[in-house]
Amino acid sequence: MEVRAAVHRDFRIAAIDDRLYSAFIEHMGRAIYSGIYEPGHPEADAGGFRKDVLALVRDLDIPAIRYPGGNFVSAYRWEDGIGPVEERPVRLDLAWRSKETNRVGINEFAQWAREAGIEMMLAVNLGSRGLEDARNFVEYVNHPSGTYWSDLRRGHGIEEPYGVRMWCLGNEMDGPWQIGHKEARVYGRLADETAKALRAITPGAELVVCGSSNDEMPTYPDWERQVLEECYENVDYISLHKYFGNNSRDTLNFFAKIEETGRYIQSVAGVIDYVKARKRAKKDVFICFDEWNVWYHKRAEDKERIKRWNWPEAPELLEETYNFEDALFVAGLLNEFIRRSDRVKIACIAQLVNVIAPIRAERGGPAWRQTIYWPYQMASLYGRGEALRVAVDGPTYDCRVADDVPYLDIAVTYDRAAEVVTVFAVNRHLHEPIDVNVSLTGFDGLGLRMHKTMQGHDLLETNGPEAPDRISMVPGASVAVEDGHLRGKLPALSYHVVRLDVGRPGGRNG
Repeated sequence: MEVRAAVHRDFRIAAIDDRLYSAFIEHMGRAIYSGIYEPGHPEADAGGFRKDVLALVRDLDIPAIRYPGGNFVSAYRWEDGIGPVEERPVRLDLAWRSKETNRVGINEFAQWAREAGIEMMLAVNLGSRGLEDARNFVEYVNHPSGTYWSDLRRGHGIEEPYGVRMWCLGNEMDGPWQIGHKEARVYGRLADETAKALRAITPGAELVVCGSSNDEMPTYPDWERQVLEECYENVDYISLHKYFGNNSRDTLNFFAKIEETGRYIQSVAGVIDYVKARKRAKKDVFICFDEWNVWYHKRAEDKERIKRWNWPEAPELLEETYNFEDALFVAGLLNEFIRRSDRVKIACIAQLVNVIAPIRAERGGPAWRQTIYWPYQMASLYGRGEALRVAVDGPTYDCRVADDVPYLDIAVTYDRAAEVVTVFAVNRHLHEPIDVNVSLTGFDGLGLRMHKTMQGHDLLETNGPEAPDRISMVPGASVAVEDGHLRGKLPALSYHVVRLDVGRPGGRNG
């Protein structure tokens, strides 16, 4: 099978916001407790956070992290997580039918995020609570001193404000399952008033309003229209959420859900443009895809388990074990985010540790990288700079969710400062290799810097504590650069990251 692709240095989609490779962590299951935080673990630091997990997180180079939810935030009292730990109340978490001890609150999490080198993106409760509590939270977090909430923070040992700039105005407020679920107009007005109050405290705040929980909601996409008509002038992003699965065991249809996601993004972008035109607005609103991942392996089982259990503390929940097929899917989805980076500025993998996560950690035991860790890391490390347009000419297939799906999934980025072009490519074909020829125009003296690949595994193969790196990125040797063309053979069901030096024909390793 032959595929030709063409890229030009000056045919740019957009500058990629680094926050396209952000993450999400919620007070849910073992994401926090025995995930990032486990006092008494052999790897725990003085604050109780696991150093082995932190090392794996650091290696991802995550720009921002959304916290503390998620469904959890819609009934969360943030004040429960401040002050002396021994005085904090234990609450019932209505979202996941478990107990929340509040041993980790905003100050502990901020300490961990600082150690991880990650900027916080905080969510306020607009479900069971509202504007006043959101205002107090922002004052506690961001105001320097001289007021009740800022001085309370200082009394808790945090002299300097955190200066958090990204704030989510609730979570999935379109969902009937959400504590405090609201109709679109009601929520839009609440979000608008909350946005104005938050900006009064933090003028440069970037605010995310809730879009649809997924593109199968009966209110989608009219929810986006109604909400934005109420708050367009005072928000910066609208959220998208989408989870993926392959219950039908149809691999090609599974991969094609990436194309379906592109339609989802395009449709919401169209709603944004409509509201902007209707309001005669100058400002733009972008997309924050702040929940995404593969989630189906244990979803039905966990749904039944939650009904049976009696409010446990940090129970095992949504602990998906990801396989090679999932890793190839995540690689392609990240390619789609790059291709849509003109509209999608922030995206958060959900979640980071244990709960539908690229990192797993056993209580009292080891931590390891799941298969999806690797494409997420590759995109985060190397998918910075500018997204370039790619014209592809090659075979396609039709399936239930989309037609004309290309077998070669490809995205290209250009880091002008470092003078490096990066090609991310997935061969989706089940059996045939692809002979690929990528023409790279406008670049002088291209040289091969790096080729890493993930290939040769059974689709159901996984990583685990007994074989943590069974599936990983390894050096590749099947591509070469000659006369401005990247040529090579990509085996069936494989993922490739190729980095090319510009202006250094000899290239180098690294």
